[in-house]
Amino acid sequence: MRYFLRFIQVIYCIYAIIIFVSFLVLIFPLVVVASFFGKIKGGNFIYMLCHLWADFFLFMIGIRHQYIYESPLDHQKQYVFVFNHIAYLDIPFLMKAIRKQQFRVLGKAELAKVPVFGFLYRNTVVLVDRNSAANRAKSVLQLKSIIRKGISIIISPEGTFNMTHQPLKEFYDGAFRIAIETQTPIKPILFLDAYDRNNYNSLLSFTPGRSRIVYLEEIPVEGLTIKDVKTLKDKVYKVMEEKLVAYKASWIVKRE
Repeated sequence: MRYFLRFIQVIYCIYAIIIFVSFLVLIFPLVVVASFFGKIKGGNFIYMLCHLWADFFLFMIGIRHQYIYESPLDHQKQYVFVFNHIAYLDIPFLMKAIRKQQFRVLGKAELAKVPVFGFLYRNTVVLVDRNSAANRAKSVLQLKSIIRKGISIIISPEGTFNMTHQPLKEFYDGAFRIAIETQTPIKPILFLDAYDRNNYNSLLSFTPGRSRIVYLEEIPVEGLTIKDVKTLKDKVYKVMEEKLVAYKASWIVKRE
């Protein structure tokens, strides 16, 4: 029975990948056209396509979303959104999580090399190579410029997949430094079921089911200075960690 269930999952995962790629190929010509209209106007249109892609893809593979508002999301407000990063599906989940305001995502530069997907990726995210200090600095300047244009930004403060089996891995300073320097509040978002739907261990780990998105209380930064980066980072970390434990996120292994 175990081998039969594994066979069924592999078939399901292949189906999911076909759906993912097929819709991507379908919208690709529109992405190419939009890319000629600049990072803002063209980018906004591409993000609209990405919302449609996420809706279609997640519906077709049987992932249903539940939105939990511990604090309302003010769609008229700018935020530095931060989230827990633990699955390949985090990108479509972000498209489901934020719908009524413009935003840009900070993403890993290496994904821009993926055929077809990489072209869309380069035209929608702010690329960062964490191995290059100069590139990191350039990405920060781009994100600040985006905020000045009235657009929110999304950053994974963990930087990469959390593979620790603790609620979160250590945070980088970037999101909190940008929030303070631009006086933009932090809005934490939690993906409680991303690990169960498709985790970092394998692309063939797709499973259908629920996907809970939790919107936590925004954390203001008014009056904070660059000296407060660590304090702000630790505060956000603690809030997100406590809530992941309270919601019993499945990847957490309790320490004895």
